[in-house]
Amino acid sequence: MALPPPPFASFEWMIAWRYLRARRAEGGVSVMTWISLIGITLAVMALIATLAVRAGFRAEFVDTILGANAHVTVYHSAEVRENGQLDRTIQDYDAFAERLRAVEGVTRAAPLVKGQVMASAGGRNAGIEVFGITEENLMTIPRIVAPQEAYGDIERFGEGVAIGSGVARELGVVAGDKIKVISPNGVKTAFGTSPRVKAYEVVYVFTAGRYDIDRTRVYMPFAEAQVFFNREGRADEIEVMVAAPDAVEDMTLPLLRAAGDRAILWTWKDASGGFLKALDIEDNVMFVILSILVLIAAMNIVSGLIMLVKNKGRDIGILRTFGLTEGAVLRVFFICGAFTGLIGTALGVLLGCLFAIYIDPIFAIVNGVSGGGIWDPAVRGISFLPAKLQFNDVMSAVALSLGLSFVVTLFPARRAARMNPVEALRYE
Repeated sequence: MALPPPPFASFEWMIAWRYLRARRAEGGVSVMTWISLIGITLAVMALIATLAVRAGFRAEFVDTILGANAHVTVYHSAEVRENGQLDRTIQDYDAFAERLRAVEGVTRAAPLVKGQVMASAGGRNAGIEVFGITEENLMTIPRIVAPQEAYGDIERFGEGVAIGSGVARELGVVAGDKIKVISPNGVKTAFGTSPRVKAYEVVYVFTAGRYDIDRTRVYMPFAEAQVFFNREGRADEIEVMVAAPDAVEDMTLPLLRAAGDRAILWTWKDASGGFLKALDIEDNVMFVILSILVLIAAMNIVSGLIMLVKNKGRDIGILRTFGLTEGAVLRVFFICGAFTGLIGTALGVLLGCLFAIYIDPIFAIVNGVSGGGIWDPAVRGISFLPAKLQFNDVMSAVALSLGLSFVVTLFPARRAARMNPVEALRYE
């Protein structure tokens, strides 16, 4: 006795392939197949492109934070002076920083003097935030020493100041020009405190890639900043960099132990936690919405298969009378639908990956056609639209598309398998 053919035998694939290649007289089936194919392709492409832009936006946002800001900022709690004023400065900042450097996982601990003042040049003014830092520590900040673009000589930092490109644009200055820095809390005299005004040469202009940094930040030599802000022998805070910034929470307790009782810690996640949570929520909502888009595209496969089953009713009846089982008929039509989903998914992955890779020239074309000005860094915080392909995102899109395609295909395939061969032949 001959054994029954195994599931997905070669003849099942042959029949499915012939059905997919519909004759001209059955062009409706062919058109629906093409519509299903195009729908799946575009849906998967949109899903992958959106996930890539989302991942790139998040990575760029985090990189701009970690590349130009402290991973952990260590302050001192307020202490009342003899004159009744509150003092938050750090006096033994060198020893303080050394204790923090000794903590495992810390890559750098740099004392800072910070102040918000006014900058002026050529009759133009701008509010700036001054960071007083040593040249040695400045050279360890990646987004400053190796920015997207820069001009000037950072090696001359000890002779002047380094400013963001937004500050330079606001004041209309370039490297080699001078700017006036004006502080309301300046020189202390018998008649009170008078504003301090001092001119500095712009020796370096950087572009960190984040609007709020480039638009406000100015770096000044540490010793000069101490004098300018009346911080002689003191620092305002300690800027700490760690080896694993994503796990900065694990560093808080060791840093607190090393810093002492008066220490207050502020991590980069504390500063940007709300935005990061918003991004996570947006990611989930976006994935759900695009999943619905893929589902709608997959439903086109159902429409095409229903038409195919209707047009092939006589063929199904003949095949059943020749001994084809319900399972074999189900598999034939399942192959038809699954093949459409598989090809559409593959094309969608290809186009989505190409879109993510070449997003810059594509976006440049769109921006040019629309007349420019689509991307406002003042609103979005970064200067361009990033994209980052991640294997997990691509696999999620593939799994979603193939899963939906295979599931929705089962319903019309099951209908074809349960078709009564006598009824199918009677009305032909």
